[in-house]
Amino acid sequence: RVFFFFSSFFGGCPPRPAGGGGGRPPPPPRFGAQKPRNPRKTLPIPKSLRYNSPMRHRFPYATKGQIIGLLGGSFDPPHEGHAHITREALKRFGLDQVWWLVSPGNPLKTHGPAPLSHRIKAARALMDHPKVSVTDIEAHLGSPYTAETLDQLQRIYPGVRFVWLMGADNLAQLHRWQDWRMIMNRVPIGVIARAGQRLGARRSVAARTYRRYRLKGPKIRLLGQRPAPAWAYLNVPLVNLSSTEIRESGDWGENHND
Repeated sequence: RVFFFFSSFFGGCPPRPAGGGGGRPPPPPRFGAQKPRNPRKTLPIPKSLRYNSPMRHRFPYATKGQIIGLLGGSFDPPHEGHAHITREALKRFGLDQVWWLVSPGNPLKTHGPAPLSHRIKAARALMDHPKVSVTDIEAHLGSPYTAETLDQLQRIYPGVRFVWLMGADNLAQLHRWQDWRMIMNRVPIGVIARAGQRLGARRSVAARTYRRYRLKGPKIRLLGQRPAPAWAYLNVPLVNLSSTEIRESGDWGENHND
């Protein structure tokens, strides 16, 4: 007892018991220890979307390892061109499903779209396919930007591989999107070309910045299996329709009340 008091008082320590058991673990080093870096701030997952929530089951079902294509947009209105590129993406990119993410609004557009419920109803009537789900995920997530949507989806669906789908016109202006590099580095990108937009898309800031990560030829079908950054450019004969032309023609109508 005297030895223990004497040694403790002067900074020593009593001998360890034989066999290494019963003693206290050594204290952590007081100098040179690295402080943990602050993680990147992310939007919290709403309580309504956590795994034990009933609303969670309103979202599309996907299992670990599946490859899901995400086609985002205002769909104001949805048209056969959207359906056509969806079918081509399923076939050419080797996707298990495609989810349409009908957005509440587009941050790059000054005029608001038709009511979300009206666009959802029209999209579901148009795209009746067993591997396609029309969703209002972004409205529930509260994320107006694609980068935030992808961050939350990857946390809600761990183990699911997502591929972001876009037209060549969107690739041409991708560098204007919020956190566009984060999008490229987070998920593979599948670009579907529309006639007349191919040259501008290939010369875009995003295409030139990530040119070494582009997949070509037979490798395009493996897009969803590649880690990001990875992207593919798909040339397909497209239906010559646009939402803007339909709205201007008056076919979409001014009255969007359900």
